[in-house]
Amino acid sequence: MMDVPLLTSMIVKHAVAWHGDVEVVTHRVEGDMHRYTYADAYRRMCRLANALRRLGIRQGERVGTMAWTTYRHFELYFAVGGSGAVIHTVNPRLFHEQIVYIVNHAQDRVMFLDTTWVKMMEKLQDQCPTVERFIILCDSGHMPETTLRNAVCYEDLLDAEDETFDWPRMDEKSAAALCYTSGTTGNPKGVLYTHRAMVLHSMAACSGDHPLGLDSRTVILPAVSMFHVHAWGAPYAAPMCGAKLVLPGPHMHGDNIYRLLEEEKVTLTAGVPTIWLDMLTHMKKTGGRLNHLKIMNIGGSAPPLSMIKAFEEDYGVPVVHAWGMTELSPVGTTGRLRLRHQNLPREERYRVKQTQGRPIFGVEVKIVDDDGNRLPHDGEAVGQMFVRGPWVAAAYFEDEGATRAAFDKDGWFGTGDVASISPDGLVRISDRSKDLIKSGGEWISSIDLENYALAHPGVAEAAAIAIKHPKWEERPLLVVVPRPGAKVTADGIRAVLAEHVAKWWLPDDIVFVEDIPHTATGKISKKDLRARFQDYRWPEAAGFVE
Repeated sequence: MMDVPLLTSMIVKHAVAWHGDVEVVTHRVEGDMHRYTYADAYRRMCRLANALRRLGIRQGERVGTMAWTTYRHFELYFAVGGSGAVIHTVNPRLFHEQIVYIVNHAQDRVMFLDTTWVKMMEKLQDQCPTVERFIILCDSGHMPETTLRNAVCYEDLLDAEDETFDWPRMDEKSAAALCYTSGTTGNPKGVLYTHRAMVLHSMAACSGDHPLGLDSRTVILPAVSMFHVHAWGAPYAAPMCGAKLVLPGPHMHGDNIYRLLEEEKVTLTAGVPTIWLDMLTHMKKTGGRLNHLKIMNIGGSAPPLSMIKAFEEDYGVPVVHAWGMTELSPVGTTGRLRLRHQNLPREERYRVKQTQGRPIFGVEVKIVDDDGNRLPHDGEAVGQMFVRGPWVAAAYFEDEGATRAAFDKDGWFGTGDVASISPDGLVRISDRSKDLIKSGGEWISSIDLENYALAHPGVAEAAAIAIKHPKWEERPLLVVVPRPGAKVTADGIRAVLAEHVAKWWLPDDIVFVEDIPHTATGKISKKDLRARFQDYRWPEAAGFVE
């Protein structure tokens, strides 16, 4: 067989050759709608690749992006990786210390950013010495006045270049992209994706049993940010099969997502439960219907049963639950029902849909006990979940310590989840080995919240636990033991926390108690604490009551 390397540039070359007339639609940062075709996008990708070469960006060097889900970010995906450099998508929702850490750890030479984050990066640029220039993703009419060093307007950069480019032939195991985890324990960890992994993951996404299951008849709206694990792979997979892309930009509120679904006749969408709860609320208020949508993909965190039933019974749209991680590029399991599951009674079928689904081809899954011994797939045994496959990380980028902690002796990656696996392959995650809190599809570290709360002079002890939330799936509840005689307020503790963590990490309620349960070894017993607060309800004043 021919030895043809699997490169991301193959995807766009195929798209322009055979699907050049297919649209990419964006609700722009500027507020208006933008439309062009894969053929138009390809010419601009060529211009951008030429610009990167003129800027002296060499193979393997990192190019940072801080951008929404837009056509310009789409161009960056392919121009950066296809030209031999590595696109590093920075999550701007991380708190500032983490952003500085990952930009410096990645050694980004150039950063492309939307106007949304210009002011933020003006404050952080002196802490990011490797970034030589900032390129603002706008045209000259929207170019802001900025103190960012060597700032350039994106459209001006492209206008100066030729719209043809000779894409290099590289080793398919060369790096194409870099993403960092949320840094829930210690510093964020980098996952460096190869061209081979990206192409294989995209090919899987174009197969019928994959949660996305794209083809040339699909109109997909990824309601998940392109700075969050490549919008679950949609921007790579859509041009591979010629699917129409509808990109929501920063306008991720439920009423706008609904508008785009209807106006663009979207047939498949994907996002975290928070997005869909907001959209369901909008549709109930307005009497809206879903006239074109055929599949609702939900991931990031498990959708509540009420959400699954609402979409399927009230709006006639099947829900597919999927599970994955940054380390899996990101998709690992599919909630698409097998034929035998489709014939189950309704409530049994819903129980299947509430699992994380079955491993997709290319991903192997095992569960083990505390000694690393494999456990049976009988639906009863519960153990630590490990995975491996051609698009699963083999190590963390420039982080030997984190790598040693995450991988077993045989090279399997430990997900940190506790799960059971049924005889027919259904994965059911029952707990997490670390007491993380997942809010709106993003992780919050309970340990960090506790440690920073202890910086308050009036706090003797603190513990953060996850409490179910009607909108965000989970939110942190901080339980505090005050020091004797100290005058401690919830606002005072939040003020201390706000100095260290992102705003969305802040606990929605702080409860003061006389004691916190401990284990026999003196550690805080989160199990007992969760039991103590199992009947907790968010205060009505906070607006968190269903």
